Amino acid sequence: MPAPETEAGVRRDGEALRFDGALVRDAVPTLWRAARPQAAGVRRIDITAVTGIDSAGLALLSALAATAGPGAEITGAPPGLAELSAAYRLDGALGFSH
Repeated sequence: MPAPETEAGVRRDGEALRFDGALVRDAVPTLWRAARPQAAGVRRIDITAVTGIDSAGLALLSALAATAGPGAEITGAPPGLAELSAAYRLDGALGFSH
């Protein structure tokens, strides 16, 4: 089985943090280092260009959404996001649902 695509990127675009590529375990450390300093004041995390996500990618997005604070919006639904969010009981903002 071929290794999953690990090329991914993140950039700040106004009040949005935009991700592209596959948010998978091998890419997360680099993405975290790039995204963390850009996260202050983010109102939207845009994952419309994300091609896939695993549990490490979900953890990255959840942590960034928590850092952004209440009202931060997640846009996009890459393959695997709905299933992982349900498995970890996360709400639409990737916080823990009650």
